[in-house]
Amino acid sequence: MASPTSDSHSELTRDEAILARLGYKQEFRRAFTPLEVFGVAFSLIGLLPSITSVLFNSMPNGGPLAMVWGWLVACPFILCIGLAIAELGSAAPTSGGLYYWTYSLASPRCRNFLSWIVGYANTITAIAGVASVDWACALQITAAVSIASSQVYVTTNGQVYGIFVALVLSHAVLVSLGTQILARLQRLYILLNLCLCFIVIIALPIATPSEFRNSASYALGDFTNFNGWPSGFAFILSLLAPLWTIGGYDASVHMSEEASNAATAIPWAIIGSIAVSATLGWGINVSLAFCMGSDIESILSSSIGQQPMAQIFYNSLGQKGALALWSLVIVAQYMMGSSCLLVGSRQSFAFARDGGLPFSRYLYRINSYTRTPVNTVWLDASLTLAIGLLAFASTQAIDAMFTLTVTSSYVSYITPIVTRFAFKNDFKPGPFNLGKFSFPVAAIAVSWMVFMIVVFFFPTTPQTTAPEMNYTVVVLGGYMSLAILWYYCPKYGGVHWFNGPVSNLASADNGSGDELTSEKTEKGQEVDVLIVDTRV
Repeated sequence: MASPTSDSHSELTRDEAILARLGYKQEFRRAFTPLEVFGVAFSLIGLLPSITSVLFNSMPNGGPLAMVWGWLVACPFILCIGLAIAELGSAAPTSGGLYYWTYSLASPRCRNFLSWIVGYANTITAIAGVASVDWACALQITAAVSIASSQVYVTTNGQVYGIFVALVLSHAVLVSLGTQILARLQRLYILLNLCLCFIVIIALPIATPSEFRNSASYALGDFTNFNGWPSGFAFILSLLAPLWTIGGYDASVHMSEEASNAATAIPWAIIGSIAVSATLGWGINVSLAFCMGSDIESILSSSIGQQPMAQIFYNSLGQKGALALWSLVIVAQYMMGSSCLLVGSRQSFAFARDGGLPFSRYLYRINSYTRTPVNTVWLDASLTLAIGLLAFASTQAIDAMFTLTVTSSYVSYITPIVTRFAFKNDFKPGPFNLGKFSFPVAAIAVSWMVFMIVVFFFPTTPQTTAPEMNYTVVVLGGYMSLAILWYYCPKYGGVHWFNGPVSNLASADNGSGDELTSEKTEKGQEVDVLIVDTRV
């Protein structure tokens, strides 16, 4: 009988062989077990903290009906997106993920450009994700201070930004640690997130005073519309809450080169995190609908740090109980931010490895002590701090981070899914595949994402002013326009030198320096084997 050690060695060898056929050498430690890969996806979703962060969106656009039934409407479409991404992740488990798949499946005439666009869209998704999560965490901390001071304390944008800076910098330090430490932390993240969910689903209804308990007819059927859009469209706008909450489907994909049995672990982490989050998230929303009282306007206008959830906890649990539970929400939100930066740094590392980012030769480095991409960790942290400055423009500008995260991620998801079916290619499914259901699921996923991208460009209210506009289209459009201009820039643009994924296997044969820079030659070697059969 083979020993556990030999089984583990065989599994690592198989993962390394698959990665080599994709064109890359093994550079990270494969320290993440399948459970811990699931933990990355589940902690990045951060169910209760995420619902807390976007409750301000669903409550004025439908109230309890939108919270409960909007969640059920969105989750099947979310699952379709996850299934389509999971198939691709099983076929080609590499940290580059989306832009790699796009290049390998698109026509040679346009694959460089499409890969470039997806790479930059995925990069801004990760950075905006860190910014939105840490900004929400900063607001939650100010809400905790407000609860502790009996709602006397009022914060300023400057103070919130200061907390935001401290959160981002601490996350950068944490994510720079060794892979094994980061992997073991995922188990703690899973436990805390599950405990929070069950506290709200079970304990909150028990503790809520009778004056704040709602009837079934109100909790499941009352529609409240404060923003002035027609009721049907208001309900659709409320779907930002579940779509932002259960997002980042590609989080596990970017950990592919640090996961054992990646071709199987990655797709099941994606599907498992969506299924668990969809189920528990619906339970949380039902619990809130029954326990939040009927005065939605007072909850939305609460002085507790612009956090409706904090006011609901305060009404149900009192000052001390609300502060205790809210502190756990903050811890979970903090963990969520670290997972976002962890995933984002791996995407930036992979894109730099293929020469897609400015100064790629300096960003594509593995620290010799921690065996983590420290340079891209701090790059993403620095850009996150820059995005946070939008808070000084207007509330709507900083809120655009939430919709930017969803819309930019949809751009990067749609492209590889479409290229798989739109172009002639040699796609070989991995251990996880949908068989004859692949195309119908992909068609539903793409149609839904295109529709929701358009919806999320609309402002909060139909009668709006310049400061109250939805700036998502400005930020995303401006960023993607710069990416296109950079690609087509005369003489220096990516069109002259970007060749999509570039193999670094030659540098593995030749050895590497003390800091494992593994730099490519100027022109590089294009990957020949792009989508491989991982069913070995």
